[in-house]
Amino acid sequence: MDPTGVVYLAVVGIAYAVYWRKSPAKSRKALGAGAKSFTGILPTLIAVFGLVGLFDVFVPPALIERWMGSSSGVLSLVVGTGLGSIAAGPPAAAYPIAATLLKGGASTPAVAAFIVSWVLVGFVSLPMESKVFGVRFAVLRNGLSMLAAALIGLAMGVVL
Repeated sequence: MDPTGVVYLAVVGIAYAVYWRKSPAKSRKALGAGAKSFTGILPTLIAVFGLVGLFDVFVPPALIERWMGSSSGVLSLVVGTGLGSIAAGPPAAAYPIAATLLKGGASTPAVAAFIVSWVLVGFVSLPMESKVFGVRFAVLRNGLSMLAAALIGLAMGVVL
């Protein structure tokens, strides 16, 4: 088990114990809200970890290394940014997939660009964004977001 998760559970447990003494009714309400959030996100978490498992088994590390590894140069940034920009789902879903990419031999800049573009770029929602804000705005925002993702990926490569 990850020690970070254990620490989070301990901190939350202590917080609930402290607040339970102050207000059991509010604490019960908070537990209910937390349970509702958990059951709402549970299907997504199961799907993401299922996808990570498929990815881990069926995508050979050599393929990840070839397209997103350090030896790929700028191509790794383009691929990382591109993959993140077409991904859909909550941003937190990017992290387990990114960990699998790193484990498979992807470079840090490519993985950073993947995560950032997952959050900033929305090609899946481009049609709706275009209707609401106009095509020019939507295309410009997504293009600049892709550029920002690639630049942040480069910066992460320098820093790390």
